[in-house]
Amino acid sequence: MAMGNLFGKSHRDDDFDQVAPSAPMGLPAQQQENLDQDVSYLENEDTSHRIQKVADKEVKSAAEDSLKKMYVVQRGRCPNCGGHLYKHMSASICESCGWHRYDMPKKGSVRVHLHNNSGVVNGKYAYVLTSGECLVVDEDVVKAKIPKNCYDWVEYLWTEDEIEQHREQGITNLQLRSGEIHCGWCNKIADPSKDGFHLVHVAFGTSQERYCFCSDDCYEAFRKMYPARVHRNCYERDCSTCNLCLKRYTDEVSEIRMLAKDFLKKNK
Repeated sequence: MAMGNLFGKSHRDDDFDQVAPSAPMGLPAQQQENLDQDVSYLENEDTSHRIQKVADKEVKSAAEDSLKKMYVVQRGRCPNCGGHLYKHMSASICESCGWHRYDMPKKGSVRVHLHNNSGVVNGKYAYVLTSGECLVVDEDVVKAKIPKNCYDWVEYLWTEDEIEQHREQGITNLQLRSGEIHCGWCNKIADPSKDGFHLVHVAFGTSQERYCFCSDDCYEAFRKMYPARVHRNCYERDCSTCNLCLKRYTDEVSEIRMLAKDFLKKNK
């Protein structure tokens, strides 16, 4: 997952370029007009340069804080309370304090359901503000601002193609982070792009573990050798209805995410 998407941004930030305050990039028309007026009051070159240095310092400080939070999340911890994060394919959620960041669909759209089934508002993106109001954006303009007591929930319309791309990217990221993916049976290097590659989650003891296999033969051999886990069959039982182990992953066997134990193991 991209770092910007990890913290709820729906676009990619450009590299920060030092530009004069009179030539900002990407400001809405009204903000641009207000800034031009402010700059006109500060025609003194020394004053403008001093303000730009202050702005640069604030941007650097914000970037450092953002980077620190991303490293904390990468290690499977909540940047708000320090608790363990549930890291899914496109979201990171802390069960302890409720902190969360998630991706929005790029190809799909969103649908805001109004209160008492009184209709829906469709758009490309939806942003829930700290005040509880929901901004619906479509074609790069704010299409609607919905008060918090006028809508019930926001539906994200992911396309199957985009979900599949996320899964493939997750496998690629796992391969890049660990260097090589080894087969859980023969210990040879497993290529996720080849036919016969399997990724499964089974519990040897009280918690799930992740295993990759380079071929159908290795996967079946592993299943025959270890047919059951925690007095039940992990391969056949639905994870969503089972509570016999501590789940590190959801019931989607294609889900890839890095746990704290994976990070520590890699750095030993």
